[in-house]
Amino acid sequence: MNVIPAIDLLDGRVVRLKKGDYDQVTVYEDDPLIIAQRFAEAGFEHIHIVDLNGAKSGKFENLQHIRRIIDETGLTVQTGGGIRVFGQVQELFEAGLSKVVCSSMAVKNETDWLRALQSYGGEKCILGMDLKDGKMAYAGWLETMEEPVNNYLDRMICEGLEEVLCTDISRDGMLSGSNISLYSDLMKKFPSLRFIASGGVAGEGDLLSLSQIDVHAVVVGRAYLEGHLSLDVMKNYHLTKKN
Repeated sequence: MNVIPAIDLLDGRVVRLKKGDYDQVTVYEDDPLIIAQRFAEAGFEHIHIVDLNGAKSGKFENLQHIRRIIDETGLTVQTGGGIRVFGQVQELFEAGLSKVVCSSMAVKNETDWLRALQSYGGEKCILGMDLKDGKMAYAGWLETMEEPVNNYLDRMICEGLEEVLCTDISRDGMLSGSNISLYSDLMKKFPSLRFIASGGVAGEGDLLSLSQIDVHAVVVGRAYLEGHLSLDVMKNYHLTKKN
């Protein structure tokens, strides 16, 4: 299992939102480079960064901070937030990002999403699948797609999709525990896809449970920032196999 440390950026600061609510913001660090350097020093090579301003405005308002992290730590970065059209995907890769996570674009602008997927491949373009009551949510999680998730994933696999960052919105930022049954079910239905678990990680028990179902990766954000998981424990589960 890969453990992917996460940083959410809002106005250049490291924050977390509860269930994606911009009115429920907790600030953890004014300089994101400090957090990123800790991840690099602990031995992680790849991190996940969300541009929360971008998710709202459709513009990469924190890209300068992300580029600074890449330049000064050597970490590879996957990012999401604000990607609406194919040109923005190009811009991010040209800026040095290693992977992009597309969610709203994958639903609202499928033409450009498929163009990105076919141009850069499933190794670099990740589907951000945010689930709300069993449906894919978008537009700040305020709207949901009517097409069933299973149908959508079947179509995307045919287009070259390989990796899915799946967030259970009801658990995001809540430290309420990972939705193990959700990821287990998805993995059984779509064995060709690599699933990244996101949302709800509260402690080591979640890492253990996720490793036992052989999920490809897990994103860890708030649990680390609030001291529920140490970097040592996260590293112990990183790229280890279940007993």
